[in-house]
Amino acid sequence: MLALEDCARELLLFAAVGFLIGGIDDLLVDLIWFGRTLWRRIAIYSRHDRATAASLPLPADPGRLALFVAAWQEETVIGAMVETALARLRHPDWRLYIGCYPNDPGTVAAIEQAARGDPHVRVVVGDRPGPTTKAGCLNWIWQAMLAEEAEAGMPVKAVVLHDAEDIVHADELGVYDALIERFALVQIPVHALPVRGFGRWAELVSGHYCGEFAEAHGKQVVVREAVGAAVPSAGVGCAIARRVLATIAEGHDGPFDPDSLTEDYELGLRIGAMGERGALIRLPAADGHGMVAVHACFPHTLMGSVRQKSRWITGISLAGWDRLGWRGGIAEHWMRLRDRRALLAAIVLAAAYAAMPLWAIARAAALFTHRPMDVSMPLPMTIASALLLGWRIVLRAAITGRSHGRRMAALTPVHMLIGNVVAMLAAWRALGLYAGLVRHGRLRWDKTAHVFPASGTAAP
Repeated sequence: MLALEDCARELLLFAAVGFLIGGIDDLLVDLIWFGRTLWRRIAIYSRHDRATAASLPLPADPGRLALFVAAWQEETVIGAMVETALARLRHPDWRLYIGCYPNDPGTVAAIEQAARGDPHVRVVVGDRPGPTTKAGCLNWIWQAMLAEEAEAGMPVKAVVLHDAEDIVHADELGVYDALIERFALVQIPVHALPVRGFGRWAELVSGHYCGEFAEAHGKQVVVREAVGAAVPSAGVGCAIARRVLATIAEGHDGPFDPDSLTEDYELGLRIGAMGERGALIRLPAADGHGMVAVHACFPHTLMGSVRQKSRWITGISLAGWDRLGWRGGIAEHWMRLRDRRALLAAIVLAAAYAAMPLWAIARAAALFTHRPMDVSMPLPMTIASALLLGWRIVLRAAITGRSHGRRMAALTPVHMLIGNVVAMLAAWRALGLYAGLVRHGRLRWDKTAHVFPASGTAAP
């Protein structure tokens, strides 16, 4: 049993050190966020009213906005997405381009049935059977947009990225049009919605994304922008200036890199490296009428979530390191390090969870044999790690409650536990994906199945 005690002690020590380092890193982000929030309240909002989407002045000559949606086997959700966009979007000039595949007639039929010949909708069927990478599909859409620009003589002002399961916001196009001349990339918050109708477990699994995205787009990306680091695109609810995309696309089939698993994330960093500015825009639609945000349901099964997050880890933490390196100043290096720490964080979590049963077994054996047991930890480090963990839970709950209400805030500890399990499994799968990528050098669309939110679950 001494070996079990030693193993439990070393694993706990490793995990405690990891939690302490990660906790201090997160605390520094928190302090910057609190400082920025306080400064804005004192220096800006004490003298000026808070802006809303309704108060943003549209340009005298609104530009055409092109919405890009890449769709592979999305017949269960794409029709509802198209109908919602046609019913909600308020802008004088926009087009919805949906990229499809010749071997996916179900998706094409669902789009055509939902569009009913509406002139805003364009179906772009590629010349290769699916699935390619998502970026490859987006590049087909880019080529179709260029062809229509040449034919109509009407250039597009910005490209807006969405997914097939997104609920668009009625005012988002006005926000993009008003700000895209000031920023090369305009990102609005992504609000995850728990999937209902598939049981309690499905609601918990999908619900754990609520807190993660609330914190990411309520604090973390805000701090990135504040310290001068590049603002990554979430791939949905994001507008990018056409002129910038045209520059990136020079010499290529399009601006989206088909060799990337996370082309949206990389695109934001590349735009920042060009010296262009990106911004996360958090605006209420009008006083007291909710925030302009894109709403979407995320995977509601454990393995679906693992599949999705393993792609994110592979594309950002592993392949992204190879592809993007460590460019920029101190702030950019720091944020890229935070982006890429997911794999190490999963190892620390695995050590902590593995230590628990080992400690329990060793403790039971010690009681049975009446032998003293020593798995003591340095008290200051133990207290500091516990306090940082408690602070992390409280802050996540507060931010989640602000966006999703008290019930979701109360579920924060459960959601964080589910997120930890998903992170550990996703990290293991990501290593396999990355090994295959290095060995074969080929990518395909590692997509996950989604559901479209039930009517009434999201704000307009």
